[in-house]
Amino acid sequence: MHPLRIHVVFNANSGTAAGLTPDALSEQFAAAGFEAAVDSDMARPLRDRVAEAAASQADIIVAAGGDGTVTAVAAALLGSNKKLAILPLGTANLLARDLAVPLDIKEAISTLREMQPRAIDVCEVNGRIFLHKVVIGFAPAVAAGREHLRHNPDFGTRLSFLRFFWRRLTHPQDLRMTLERDGADNTETLRVRSIAVANNAYDEELGRFFSRRRLDRGLLTVYALRHLGLIDLLRLTAGMALGRWRDDEALIIHEAHEVRLSTQRQLVQAMIDGEVEKIRPPLDFRIHPQALTVLAPVAQATEAPEDEAIAPAPYQERASA
Repeated sequence: MHPLRIHVVFNANSGTAAGLTPDALSEQFAAAGFEAAVDSDMARPLRDRVAEAAASQADIIVAAGGDGTVTAVAAALLGSNKKLAILPLGTANLLARDLAVPLDIKEAISTLREMQPRAIDVCEVNGRIFLHKVVIGFAPAVAAGREHLRHNPDFGTRLSFLRFFWRRLTHPQDLRMTLERDGADNTETLRVRSIAVANNAYDEELGRFFSRRRLDRGLLTVYALRHLGLIDLLRLTAGMALGRWRDDEALIIHEAHEVRLSTQRQLVQAMIDGEVEKIRPPLDFRIHPQALTVLAPVAQATEAPEDEAIAPAPYQERASA
């Protein structure tokens, strides 16, 4: 029986990766008793690197980066028997937080051997895989501005970003969209500031923002904001901090197995697991129950479910048109 083989896809441009070197990562894995191949070649496209990782002889593929890196690696592993592990080097690290993976890199590596496999749901929009959520409207525009700020962190850029944020908040740009849930028989037209489709549902819990304990219910959750002004933003933020936000009058919440969002626009700007890109409507969402195996701390891997989970099914790619 061979020792566990590890292949690390390291994104050195991630939010908290500054100063971390491939040699330092290899040494930390060696100290934990692993022999790890660390791919840090940022000159190659990420798509090629994750494909190489998926085709390797490794048993565990480690995504060392932010949410975008984790999603890219996960997409390459679907349908395989390889396990995904996360080294959270991003700004938000949303999936790592949901799985209770330690945010300290040394601790995440040292406890990797004690983690257990956990099957989680995987979603897609127009064939593009995501693990957390897709957001359209207010958030993607702000995220694009934030990314520009990260690469130009001078005072003038910060001031321009604050002006941009305030202008978007005080001068609404509404979205008019048609929402279909599980077929055309359940259709409504919405006029909203922003709409998100999430992999499972966010919890209402004191001090927890955009967090999910259940990642295996097999349901998409739609969150639509009817309006979003300064008062709404403050009220929703306070509600999330207190664990009481689902009944807010600005929110529309639905659950479904499949979702379609249609609009008259030629392209819509969407934030997919933290990465901003443009997508051609309609946006078709579906969920693959328990299609990905991740490594998580034992407390999370064995946590008793709140309700019966959807039975796992093999991941199948959508047939080409």
